Amino acid sequence: MSDIKLFHFGGGSVNELAGSAMQVEKSLQVLFEANLEALLGIRFVATEHSTGPVHGGRIDTLGLDEDNSPVIIEYKRSVNENVINQGLFYLDWLLDHRKEFQWMVMERLGTEAANAVEWTAPRLICIAGDFTRYDEHAVKQIARNIELIRYRRFGEDLLMLELVHAPKTARVAPRAQPVPTSGTASLEEDVNVAGVSEKDPYLSSRMAYRLAQAPQDTRDLYDAVQQFLVALGDDVQVKELMQYTAFKRIKNFACVEIYPQARKLLVYLKLDPSTVALQNGFSRDVRNIGHYGTGDLEISLKSMADFEKAQQLIRRAYEGG
Repeated sequence: MSDIKLFHFGGGSVNELAGSAMQVEKSLQVLFEANLEALLGIRFVATEHSTGPVHGGRIDTLGLDEDNSPVIIEYKRSVNENVINQGLFYLDWLLDHRKEFQWMVMERLGTEAANAVEWTAPRLICIAGDFTRYDEHAVKQIARNIELIRYRRFGEDLLMLELVHAPKTARVAPRAQPVPTSGTASLEEDVNVAGVSEKDPYLSSRMAYRLAQAPQDTRDLYDAVQQFLVALGDDVQVKELMQYTAFKRIKNFACVEIYPQARKLLVYLKLDPSTVALQNGFSRDVRNIGHYGTGDLEISLKSMADFEKAQQLIRRAYEGG
């Protein structure tokens, strides 16, 4: 059981709020689905989606995260329910039905979102009032992107989420086989079912290519930034994507891009730019400027001195994440 306790200070007294995490009710699933973006940084796609008569199951919640990766959310309704195996079954179904998922995304979120679906690291999130030690041991042995989140409810208006387990590095999904393009719908134009251009059919990271092309001092800078971000806490996850590397807790708090020719890194932080003293050439407000990754504050790093100056801001983003 979770040992987290919540106390209320008021009127000169301290009172412990009793937390509850009994059987996961349907109302809790409805609450999550209505607030997925605020709670988990995930856009809602579908609920209780049938996997068809052959598979004979229903996926509790389908979504698309901040990095455009597909997400399956399963709610553990009893301590003895094997929600992890069930979720893995649905994750395999999802990888075999990528085009179907993209059509669902297009219907719910639009064509642009459907074309941007990123299949390198689909996620399975299991939410429960509690997990057994066997659950936590099992996910450590499985080379898939599985996250365990424990919840507690305090009264009618307080919900606590605790990240119990998450892989340190997102695992790459199996590569999909290309399918013929029709030219009749933008979703299919020059794109295979994995959402990857036919000209670049392998799920290799452009970030890795850019890193290989960068001069040694820029590679050293990237390594220093990455090591610093990972060392911020045991809950930091690293997600290698096509255009950037995301660093997240429950949600992203930093995204890093590398530009070999310019010999610099761009770090996007989940911070309100209005709370930061912006410096020309070092930091800027990108709330209204398109960019890869997530975060409203852009930090430009060209040297170790820039990195040292940015560390306080990076810590702030992590603590707020």
